[in-house]
Amino acid sequence: MMLLLNLRRMIERRLNMPKYLVERYLPGITTDELAAAAARAKSTTAQMTQEGTPVRYLRSTFIPGEDKCFCLFDGPSAEIVERANERAEIPFERVVEALHIASEDLS
Repeated sequence: MMLLLNLRRMIERRLNMPKYLVERYLPGITTDELAAAAARAKSTTAQMTQEGTPVRYLRSTFIPGEDKCFCLFDGPSAEIVERANERAEIPFERVVEALHIASEDLS
């Protein structure tokens, strides 16, 4: 019963966690390098969560014509998201809080 209660609390925290947009300038990056960076973001945030710092990589959008990449994360603060990106060794320009609205969220 305690395990179920802890799981419920973890899910509620994750649903209420702020979203952060990470802006990157990645000139010359290849598709394989971009996929490898995304994999590092995912594995690093999973490891940090296991260590007790809840943070999660969600997705990336790359704009090839501008060499820009925007990555979405869940996390308790911009500083934690920055730390995750530093640990994953992925360069970034800035981290800002963002609101995510999906079409399925609309009536």
